[in-house]
Amino acid sequence: MGNETPLEAFARLTVASLGDGTFVRLALSRPTRPEITAGKILGRGILLKGAPHLSLTFRHPTRDETKNLSLTDCAAWLSEQLAQNYRSALLGTTKADWQFISKADGSARLISHKATTKRAPSRTHDQPRATFLDSTANDWLGGLGVLDRDGKLRAAMADKHRQISHYLEILSHLAKDCGWDKPRADHPPLQLADMGCGKGYLTFGAWHLFHRVWQQPVRVLGVETRADLVATTNRLAKQINADGLEFLEGTIASMKLPRVDALIALHACNTATDDAIRRGIEAGAKLILVAPCCHQELRAQLGRPAPLDAVLSHGLMQERMAHSAMR
Repeated sequence: MGNETPLEAFARLTVASLGDGTFVRLALSRPTRPEITAGKILGRGILLKGAPHLSLTFRHPTRDETKNLSLTDCAAWLSEQLAQNYRSALLGTTKADWQFISKADGSARLISHKATTKRAPSRTHDQPRATFLDSTANDWLGGLGVLDRDGKLRAAMADKHRQISHYLEILSHLAKDCGWDKPRADHPPLQLADMGCGKGYLTFGAWHLFHRVWQQPVRVLGVETRADLVATTNRLAKQINADGLEFLEGTIASMKLPRVDALIALHACNTATDDAIRRGIEAGAKLILVAPCCHQELRAQLGRPAPLDAVLSHGLMQERMAHSAMR
C-alpha cells in the first residue's frame, strides 16, 4: 500500500473492486455523533447505463434513504464519511474482506480477512420481479378501466394496478402454503368466495391467478350488494369467457355459501368482517383472508370533547379521527 493511509487504501480498494467486478458488499457503521441518524449505510454494486455505480442505502430508525454514486465520486464520498461521520467500515470482495477501524484520536487501521464469498452478486439495478399481471391479464384489466384501449396503464390507475399486483403476490404465497398451485388429481375444482367484492378488481385477479397462471380448475364467486356492479362484472366475465367466475348480489351475512376452500373479504365494513369469518368457518374454508377496511362503527361512538368540538363538527374530520384510532 506504500505511503497510503488506511482510509486512502480502503477507498481505493472499494473503487477498484467496483470497477473489476469483484465487489460484494459495503457497510459503514458506528456514527461519530448522535445527530447522524443513519446508524448504518449499506452499499451494493449496480450498473447504470452500463457503467458500474455504488448504490447506497442509509438506514435511519424509521425510514431508508437511497443514493447512487459513480466511481468518480465514490472515493471522495468514502473519504469524507470515514473521516468525519463513521468509525467503522467493511468491504467485501471475492478476493478478500477489508475492515477499516478508526478511533476518536484520529488513528486508523485497515485489516484484511479471508473472503467471505467467492461469488459476486448480480449488479442489475432493477431486479425483475415476478408478476402475475402479464399480457394475458389485459382483457379484464382493460375491461375494468385499469388499462386504456392500447393496453397501456392509465396514469390514474397506477395505484390500483400496484394494489392488484401486491394482492396476487400475497394470495399466491398463501395458496402455495395450501398446495393449491399444483395439479390436484381426483379433487374437485377449488372454490373461492370474495365477499364484498365491489368492482371486482381483486376477484378477477384471483380467478386469473388460479385459472390462467396456474391453470387450475377453479370456481370464484364474487358477492356484492350493489346490483349495478354485479351486472357490470358478470358482463365482463362473460365477455372474456372467464370460465368459473361468477358474481352474485347479496350481503356477507345473508349469502348462502356452498363449500369453499378460501373465503376473502378485504372490503368488509363494520361488523361484516366478523360475518365473513363466521361464513368462512361454516363453509369449511381452509384459508380465510380478511381485513376490516373502515371505521364507520367506531365513528358513530366518538364523542366531541370541548377542545375538539369545532374540529369534530366536520364529518371528514370525524372520519380521519376514527381512522387514526384504528391504527
